[in-house]
Amino acid sequence: MADQSHDFFTLSVHAGSAVRVDDSTPAVPPIVPSVGYIHPGMEETTATFDYPGGTPYDSSKHIYSRYSAPNQALLEEAITALEGAEGAVSFSSGMAAIHAALLALLEPGDVVIAANQLYGLTRSLLNWFAEMIDIDLYFIDFLDTGAVQSALETFTPDLVVCEVLTNPLVRVVDLQAIAQIAHDVGAVVLVDNTFATPYLLKPLEVGADIVVHSTTKFINGHGDVLGGIVLGSQEPMQKVYGFRKMLGAVPGAFDAWLTLRGMRTLALRMQQSCSNAARIAAWLDENPAIERVYYPGLGDDPCHATATKLFPDGLFGGMIAFEIANVDRQGVFKFVDGLKLISSVTSLGDICSILLHPASSSHRTLTREQCEAQGITEGVLRLSVGIENADDLIADIDQALSR
Repeated sequence: MADQSHDFFTLSVHAGSAVRVDDSTPAVPPIVPSVGYIHPGMEETTATFDYPGGTPYDSSKHIYSRYSAPNQALLEEAITALEGAEGAVSFSSGMAAIHAALLALLEPGDVVIAANQLYGLTRSLLNWFAEMIDIDLYFIDFLDTGAVQSALETFTPDLVVCEVLTNPLVRVVDLQAIAQIAHDVGAVVLVDNTFATPYLLKPLEVGADIVVHSTTKFINGHGDVLGGIVLGSQEPMQKVYGFRKMLGAVPGAFDAWLTLRGMRTLALRMQQSCSNAARIAAWLDENPAIERVYYPGLGDDPCHATATKLFPDGLFGGMIAFEIANVDRQGVFKFVDGLKLISSVTSLGDICSILLHPASSSHRTLTREQCEAQGITEGVLRLSVGIENADDLIADIDQALSR
C-alpha cells in the first residue's frame, strides 16, 4: 500500500489499491455495481444511516451508492494521495464537481472574485449563482497580480476562483502570490487544477483551500469516461459530500473504475505529453504561418518566469494554444479539417492529440468582444498534446498549414 510520502510515480500506481487480507484478493480492484449494501444486522444498518461521522471515505460504511460505493471510494482515496489533500468527493462530471464546491462555499450576499481567464462554462455557472443566490461577482485579470490585490483589498471577497493553467490560452496564474493576498483578506481560494494536474503542481501546497478537477481529462486520460472531483480539508469536504448525496451527481462504479485505471499511468502520460508539447511549441514558434504561440515553456513567453517558479521540475504541461496568422473562421476550419492524425474533439487530456476551436466551442457562450478581450480570436486553436511521436504530430500540423 502507498502513503503520501512515496514518489508521485509510486502513488499514481498504488494509491487506492485493494486492501490485502489473509484470503486471496483480486490484484486489481473489482467493479462493484451494487446499488445497496447488506450489513450484519439492523443495528449496523441503522448506524450506517447516521454516517458520515468523521469522513465520507470509509469503505466499510456503504449503504446506498448515491451516498458512497467501493469504486468511488478507491478513486477518492487515490486522488487524495496525489493532491496531498485530507479528503475528496468524486462526481459524475467536472461541472458537477465545480457546482457542488460552489454550493458548499457560497451563501447569499457573499462576494466572489473570479479570474477573467476562466473556462467559459465555469464563468457562466458563476453568473448563474450571482443571479440565483444574490452574490456580488467580479471578474478580474488574474495575470495582473497587482490588479488582483487591488480588487481583493477593495471588495474583501469571501471566495476567490481561478485556474492554475488557464483555459484555453494556457496562461499561468501566480497562485502562490494570489493565495497569500486572498488569505490576508479572509477569502477561501478555489482552484481548478485540470490542465496542470498534481503531476505539475499541488495547489494545496502553495495556498489553495479547495481543488477541483475534471477527471475526464488528464486524470483518466483515455477519453472514455466523464468525471470530476473536489479535494480539500475535511470540513468543506463534508459539505461537498452532503450536496452530492442530496443532488445525486455520483459517478457510476464502472466510470470510477475506468478513471482509477487511467490514473495509474498519469505520471508516464504527463511526462510524454509535456515533452511533446515543448517540441511542438518550439516548432510553432518558428513557423511564419503562426501569429502567436501560447506555451509557458517557451523562454520568451510572458508566463515563463511564473511557470518556472510554480513548476520547478522544468515541465510545463501538455496544453498549447496558437493563433494562425491572417485567417477567418472559414480558414481555420479548413486547417482543422486538413489534419489527418490530430482529431477535432471537444475535450483534452487524452492519450491522442486533439484540437479545439475555442471561439466556436468551449467559449461560445461568451460574446465575440468578451472572447477577443481575452485574446481568443477566430484564428486561435487549443492543442491538447498526446503521447504520440512528436515528429509525426509536427508533420501533421505542417501539411495542414500548407493547405
